[in-house]
Amino acid sequence: MTRATASRAGVFRFHRPLARYFRRRRLQVFRDRFQVGPQTRVLDVGGYAYYWSFLDEPPAVTILNIEPPVEGTGSFDWVVADAARLPFRDNAFEIVFSNSLLEHIADDAAREAFASEARRVGRHYCVQTPNRWFPVEPHLLTPFIHFFPARLQRKLVRNFTVWGWLTRPDLAEVSGFLGATRLLDGAEMRKLFPRANILRERFLGMTKSFIAVGSSEK
Repeated sequence: MTRATASRAGVFRFHRPLARYFRRRRLQVFRDRFQVGPQTRVLDVGGYAYYWSFLDEPPAVTILNIEPPVEGTGSFDWVVADAARLPFRDNAFEIVFSNSLLEHIADDAAREAFASEARRVGRHYCVQTPNRWFPVEPHLLTPFIHFFPARLQRKLVRNFTVWGWLTRPDLAEVSGFLGATRLLDGAEMRKLFPRANILRERFLGMTKSFIAVGSSEK
């Protein structure tokens, strides 16, 4: 496991209980919009098995991640692969689903490749990412810190964020997280998914995240 991956995993473990409300609501919208049932074939890119416990009747999910699972996967298949090179045929799944992955693909070309692959592999796609301009950084649960220059963020994360207080990361872990995380704005999301319907998930009247919803262009 790379240091950047370990840092992201630490953030996910810390963030997991706090994400329950938003992800449960997001999955319910996903289920209703696509009429998802137990037989619906879904590829979850960058996900974890516990996400799907938020639905009473989860679909037939294949989870793709860059690391093997660290906990049970239940009835779900798990594939270790790169999101920018999905090892599946065209339209192999009814829906490609991704929740809070795009911001962890720091390379522009890799993000564009993932967006293309999601459209290729799924007959439909549903891709969510946090809004860069929402005032609270969603991984660190701290306001405004993501608006500071990277050099200043590196100095502040350990002692001036909720994540830093609770997990006490060392400098290498902080650098790994910052180097592998870049939040997107609405224009960038539209560029990645030009034919999608870009939904805005709101919290306290502000756009918390964007969700690109669309169908295959083939």
